Amino acid sequence: MYYALLQATTAGAGEGGTQAAGGGLLGMLLPFALMFAIFYFLLIRPQQKKQKDHQKMLEALKENDIVATSSGIIGKIVAIKKDKDSVVLRVDDTTNTKIEFQRHAIAGVIGPKEDKPAEAKK
Repeated sequence: MYYALLQATTAGAGEGGTQAAGGGLLGMLLPFALMFAIFYFLLIRPQQKKQKDHQKMLEALKENDIVATSSGIIGKIVAIKKDKDSVVLRVDDTTNTKIEFQRHAIAGVIGPKEDKPAEAKK
């Protein structure tokens, strides 16, 4: 039975059928290749660039920078621990509250802490 089915499908194909199947494969793969290229340039490449920029920002952290964490906490960096790959943030000046965060939890640098002289505050 399988042999008869195979003969019936190959008998109708002939010479032109094998060429159409080759062109059909290319025609079927071309849209997938275009979709992959679109996904690469619209999604993958910008995400890689954003990740690289975030890594550069983390490497450039220094004391007295005001940063925001991924959880939304804003604080001033008082210490950077190289061995633990973490930073210590002071989140409240009045009670001197300090919290230790992993370095990758820093979402962005808001700016350096600018201590103004007493005369400028008046």
